Amino acid sequence: MLSNNRGGNIVRKMVPEETGVFLTWEDLWVTVTNGKEGRKSILEGVTGYAQPGELLAIMGPSGCGKSTLLDALAGRSGSNTRQSGEILINGLKQKLGFGTSAYVTQDDTLMTTLTVREAMYYSAQLQLPDSMSKSKKKEIALITIKEMGLEDAMNTRIGGSGAKGISSGQKRRVSICIEILTRPKLLFLDEPTSGLDSAASYYVMSRIASLHKRDGIRRTIIASIHQPSSEVYQVFHNLCLLSSGRTVYFGPASTATEFFATNGFPCPTLQNPSDHFLKTINTDFGKDLEQGLDGGIPTEEVINSLTRSYKSSEIYQQVRRQVSEICKRDWGALEKKRNHASFVIQCLVLTRRSFVNMYRDIGYYWLRLAIYVALAIGLATVFYDVGSSYAYASIQVRGSLIMFITSFLTFMTIGGFPCFVEDMKVFDRERLNGHYGTSAFIISNSFSAIPYLLLISLIPGAIAYYPSGLQKGVEHFLFFASIIFACMMLVESLMMIVASIVPNLLMGIITGAGVQGLMMLGGGIFRYPNDILKPFWKYPLYYISFHKYAYQGLFKNEFEKLTFSIDEAGGPTNISAPPKQTTQVMVKPFTAPLV
Repeated sequence: MLSNNRGGNIVRKMVPEETGVFLTWEDLWVTVTNGKEGRKSILEGVTGYAQPGELLAIMGPSGCGKSTLLDALAGRSGSNTRQSGEILINGLKQKLGFGTSAYVTQDDTLMTTLTVREAMYYSAQLQLPDSMSKSKKKEIALITIKEMGLEDAMNTRIGGSGAKGISSGQKRRVSICIEILTRPKLLFLDEPTSGLDSAASYYVMSRIASLHKRDGIRRTIIASIHQPSSEVYQVFHNLCLLSSGRTVYFGPASTATEFFATNGFPCPTLQNPSDHFLKTINTDFGKDLEQGLDGGIPTEEVINSLTRSYKSSEIYQQVRRQVSEICKRDWGALEKKRNHASFVIQCLVLTRRSFVNMYRDIGYYWLRLAIYVALAIGLATVFYDVGSSYAYASIQVRGSLIMFITSFLTFMTIGGFPCFVEDMKVFDRERLNGHYGTSAFIISNSFSAIPYLLLISLIPGAIAYYPSGLQKGVEHFLFFASIIFACMMLVESLMMIVASIVPNLLMGIITGAGVQGLMMLGGGIFRYPNDILKPFWKYPLYYISFHKYAYQGLFKNEFEKLTFSIDEAGGPTNISAPPKQTTQVMVKPFTAPLV
């Protein structure tokens, strides 16, 4: 690394920590499972390198293997992929630890209810170690915001599809800011200009390319990019051009046009070089490339010609020599995984962040609370004063009310599934980047939901309970509310599990509703447990269904020590006329249907 001392002399520092990260890959093959057809090659023997202080752009038409190469280099390949070849970091086979590298995904999965400042502060508290003071973490977050030019948007909410917030380009920069908080030496970006106009694309990429000038770190940056503008193209140091998984060109971006011109495909005057490259090697539409008087040349032949020319060119030999030279040097092993916040701090920060998100998102709990209040008012008016004068009618009505509350009222909890899906997207991104683990997310999400579920249990519960004339006594109501709370917590947990397995919104709601429907059928309220089929319905569904336990608890809470007026003959009294002679008897706990 070169630096100037006060006397103006250039001093060369060979400290391993300041050399940055050299990444090389040689003869890299990646294949994926392709159903009954076996395996399909995505990358075919690609070779290249990325070095500190430079931005390497991976370009090519859709489906050429850009994201696959980026994932392979970052160690994020899927379980259905197989790869061969050598990927070396500083000339050694080693894994990238937390804080050393960062990966910015194509989709900006951010909490839409937070402001830019809040999103950065929470991320800083999660990623930076406990040994660093809170004020220092905030200072680093603020510096990072300024590095990406987001000062004017600091107090603006990020926003999403349902609420206006910052622009697309600003969201891209927020995503990048979150990942560079730990000052990683290796930065991966998947389509950083996706969805941006040319001006925003240039601004984002120029900021990324100049990060090392701002924080003094010789950062290695690798970005997959589809079709950059001419201004963005000039920001690139090196270019890796792929087509159908093969390397068409790898080398300095400034000499790519010369390579194409030498092989008979010159870039027209005043045309964007990236447009010309993609037009030349794009096989998506199966059309021929018109080349003046020579007529049409099949695109596949063009690609084969360029690939062969590249393999036999001096440029390719220089790439091989550079890879070999990097691997021979002793750059030193990467530092071990950096420390982030402790588990307790992660839980506290995530709980606070999730609580704020739930409070600001109307659709998360507030809308559901309003719907529950409306349903509770409906229950209070329909089941108003069920009374205890007529045993048969009163028991039947009370049972119907309990059944509706435990089954259909808790069923409405699936309304929060869209919010769960968004939370899971944020969790997946942050977990893959090493910000925190699964346990911290589950604990924090559960604790942050408790206050809101208590409100939903107590307020609508009281509205439905007291006008209906259910068993009097505060202890009975508190038990009633606690059962509703437990059911809602369970259904929320169930829907979070569904969201992690079936992230599709429509399919997730259908799956969650189907699971709850099966539990209701096997819960023992519609038919006696001994009357249902033992395979599946009784064993194990009857004992798995939470409705069974909710029914039993509420029936016992309601009917134990409750007295009714019945006819002396022992039969049910005519509901339309009062009984002539009645006597008070005590009804035992109503558990017969639940045995």
